[in-house]
Amino acid sequence: MAKKALICGVSGQDGAYLSRLLIGKGYDVYGTARDSQIASFSNLIKLGIRDQIKLHSMALNDFRSVLQVLACIQPDEIYNLAGQSSVGLSFDQPVETLESISVGTLNLLEAIRFMKCPIRLYNAGSSECFGNTGGHPAEEETPFRPRSPYAVAKSTAFWEIANYREAYNLYASTGILFNHESPLRPERFVTQKIVRSACRIASGASEKLKLGNIEIARDWGWAPEYVEAMWMILQQENADDFVIATGETNRLEDFVAEVFRCLELDWHDHVESDASLLRPSEIMVSRANPEKSARLLGWKATHRMKDVARMMVEAVKGEG
Repeated sequence: MAKKALICGVSGQDGAYLSRLLIGKGYDVYGTARDSQIASFSNLIKLGIRDQIKLHSMALNDFRSVLQVLACIQPDEIYNLAGQSSVGLSFDQPVETLESISVGTLNLLEAIRFMKCPIRLYNAGSSECFGNTGGHPAEEETPFRPRSPYAVAKSTAFWEIANYREAYNLYASTGILFNHESPLRPERFVTQKIVRSACRIASGASEKLKLGNIEIARDWGWAPEYVEAMWMILQQENADDFVIATGETNRLEDFVAEVFRCLELDWHDHVESDASLLRPSEIMVSRANPEKSARLLGWKATHRMKDVARMMVEAVKGEG
């Protein structure tokens, strides 16, 4: 019998790449959306796997809806990748962000506990939870100091997972993922905004790329690699939490420069600062120590920031 995996948030970047990975491993893959009848699932279509996934409608903030879908599918593994996913947008939609992430995670945990089935749950954590660490690399035991509504919500979900693991002996793990990008990113994410704008400029557009603080520094990885870590986390004998990152940090300015370099342009000629894009509170430097994931999972990132920039540029150029 093939294993059954349920991916909540199947239509997003990570959900699409994870679906492709699990299909390749012989899983029966199920995916959910709030309304699967009208959702476009464009990322699944781009990867050519739309017809290989069994889709269900499920509202994560509605316990009855969650319980019905879990009882129907009886999955072996659940990957919770759903919820509002933009840090910037969370400042404009804090209630939606907190509810979609924290209540959704809690409903999954409660449904698994109620069903008394040996379901393994993966929860998508975030490096944003750490906040500013003074430049020190964050690891699994680093205290959380969230600086956005998104990070507060992700921190809440992390502790829900840890509590249910300890209190009810559920197999529930969190992958604390640092920034990971791909051509499937929507343009509201700054990396894709930079890549698409630069490609338009290289094709003759007269636009200027407007950015907020380009001095921020992040650990950028390649999303298709990171979903492999998600799967590995659920294959461990015991549930646990893992930092997933490259271990290399670069400034946003460096990412911008690399994207324009790939297009044989000088970014200084095409980028403007826009104060309206500054966030109310910001993490200046995000740094990671992924040693535990390398030691226990055997997972190491093979692509770094320059690789990510190049591959994203190539993907956009390939569309034309």
